[in-house]
Amino acid sequence: MQSAIKLIISLLIILTATQVGRKLPSSGGLIATMPLTGVIVLVWLYADHPGNSHLMQEYTRGALWGIGPSILFFLVAYLCFRAQISLPVTLLASFGSGSWGPLPTSISWGRGKKKSLKYDRKSV
Repeated sequence: MQSAIKLIISLLIILTATQVGRKLPSSGGLIATMPLTGVIVLVWLYADHPGNSHLMQEYTRGALWGIGPSILFFLVAYLCFRAQISLPVTLLASFGSGSWGPLPTSISWGRGKKKSLKYDRKSV
């Protein structure tokens, strides 16, 4: 039941961003990229693992690592659309721009640490 509620809330955010984006494209983009989703995930993680500050710290660190690639992704997409390039090519260029470059670095930073995540991985 809890997963269904999370799914419905996520779907409502996506649908809201899409509907607003039809009339006000910049506002729809803002809704889609604003920290609202990050806050919802923080709340859900905290609800599932109350008081686990290490889990919250790791999540926010990952979110911080995602800011740079997101900016690069949307910058390339903006420039492609400005040049009237089709959606498939724009997506290919945006994903291929290296916007996923920091991902291996952020994952590898988690290796070799002796610190435990202090939560039951089965419940995640």
